[in-house]
Amino acid sequence: MFTATKFQLATYLLGVCPFSIAFLVFLNSAISFVITDLIGRDHGVGDAVGSLGFADELVALVACPVWGVLSDYIGLRFVCVSGYLIISLALALFVQAHNVYPQLLLARLLFSLGGAAASTMVTAILPAVAANTSEKTSCRGPSSAVRTGAGNGHVSSPSIASEVTITPATFMSRAQNTEISAKDVEIDSDVSQSTSKIAGFVGMFTGCGALIALTVFLPLPARFQYAGVGEKDALKYSFYIVAAVALILAVWCFFGLRRLQEQRQDSQPKFAQHETALSATLGYMRHICDNFVTALSIGFKNSNIALGYLGGFVARASSVGISLFIPLLVNAMFISSGLCDGKSSDGDPAGLPDIKKSCPRAYVVAAELTGVAEMLALIFAPIFGYWTAKTSRKEIPLLCSSIAGIFGYPLFAIQFDPDDDNGGRRVAAFLAVALIGVSQIGAIVCSLGTLSTAILRKAPNQSIASDAIASNNDLATTESEPLLERSRQPPNDIVLSTLKGSVAGVYSFYGGAAILILTKVGGVLFDKVSLAGPFYIMAAFNAILMFACTALYITNTRSESRGVIRAPGNAS
Repeated sequence: MFTATKFQLATYLLGVCPFSIAFLVFLNSAISFVITDLIGRDHGVGDAVGSLGFADELVALVACPVWGVLSDYIGLRFVCVSGYLIISLALALFVQAHNVYPQLLLARLLFSLGGAAASTMVTAILPAVAANTSEKTSCRGPSSAVRTGAGNGHVSSPSIASEVTITPATFMSRAQNTEISAKDVEIDSDVSQSTSKIAGFVGMFTGCGALIALTVFLPLPARFQYAGVGEKDALKYSFYIVAAVALILAVWCFFGLRRLQEQRQDSQPKFAQHETALSATLGYMRHICDNFVTALSIGFKNSNIALGYLGGFVARASSVGISLFIPLLVNAMFISSGLCDGKSSDGDPAGLPDIKKSCPRAYVVAAELTGVAEMLALIFAPIFGYWTAKTSRKEIPLLCSSIAGIFGYPLFAIQFDPDDDNGGRRVAAFLAVALIGVSQIGAIVCSLGTLSTAILRKAPNQSIASDAIASNNDLATTESEPLLERSRQPPNDIVLSTLKGSVAGVYSFYGGAAILILTKVGGVLFDKVSLAGPFYIMAAFNAILMFACTALYITNTRSESRGVIRAPGNAS
């Protein structure tokens, strides 16, 4: 069913997916220790951490689409390997910094550059491993058999004039030859089910990456200190070990992702031999910019691509809502209620974040709540994957996950009570974080599955266009070159499988924008207006996603009731 081998799938699911998040979780959790223990800064730690995180997201906002577009030219494997090599170097440089600005900032920006490549490849590799084998044998669809004369030895081709200037009669003749067969529909169904099922495993293994960071990477300093290593050296050795893991992963990806994506020669920009290196470089840059603009604009023309982008927006924001704002609200409410006993955990040789030192009870409750959310996410990842694979209406699972978020986020902000004696509200809070976990993993899995299916699925007009393009390229012509160039690039007939990296980059771009909005606007509301502010923002994000899914469902239902057969994913 898949073009990917078992080794390629194992590299993707066991290597790329979990560790793309594991390194980020480790760094976000350990960076405060670098500032306090290694650099020796004891004031403004929170401001420094926030500024570094904001700079990280700004770089990722630009780097993600750049890496995605670049992968369409140099290949998915090389971008993935480059990302983990950069992460390895950045982690080693982190513990060499002697000040926050500029040394630690530069190391964080370097890490962001590598992390952007790794996270973008999680999305870009999915359609590559799930592509149906039938698509690999022919990139021109069923109509290529007509052009090559398969089955009868010879079929006459229309003239060049009929290819470039399509008359109604010619169009109807071509459309009859390229009519979607039952086999094509079956291939589309196989592609949809394959990508959706793999997307479920992607969500599950990505969640396992956070567990790897929490259970393997973060306890390393404590283990070194228990072995008699000094506090600073223990932290350095931990970073070196994690950097070594990133280096090993880069080598693994170099061999494990070989031949995953064959580059299409006709999708590459061609330049004359006499052109200088500068003009050729500028030509490549223009072509890369064109691909990015195409991937961005297709979200306004293809309903499934748009739904995938919007789902990615909500998914990335959800990850911040769980990992940042749930512990923040818990800590703030414990402090405001006077329930913190003020006992320190200085006896722990590993050192602990400020929340655990100043209020251990708040730390325990926050860990329990976020643990429940992530556990439900792991459980429901394959469920959403299977559901998305089986249903023909991809918007329905995403609609249900958005409804869970609409109820979950406000419910938690309203019902959480730091007092252990108020059992009813505490149970409601745990129910709320369960809904939040379901909402997060649903957005991740369904957006990835929907996006990948839209990338791989071949629409009827794409078959006609690709066949016309192929005929034009193979037959000799005396027509002028500009006219042929226009015929090779019909604006509405884009083969998305050649732009999987660009689409993945835009997907990550929207996710980065969501994180910036939530952290900055949500942080201001949390400090100035209400502790529940960030949670109402997340509810609003999910409401937007719900309305989009509902609109698409109504549109598809009306089309089916009128007996209209619409091209998959094309906006009406």
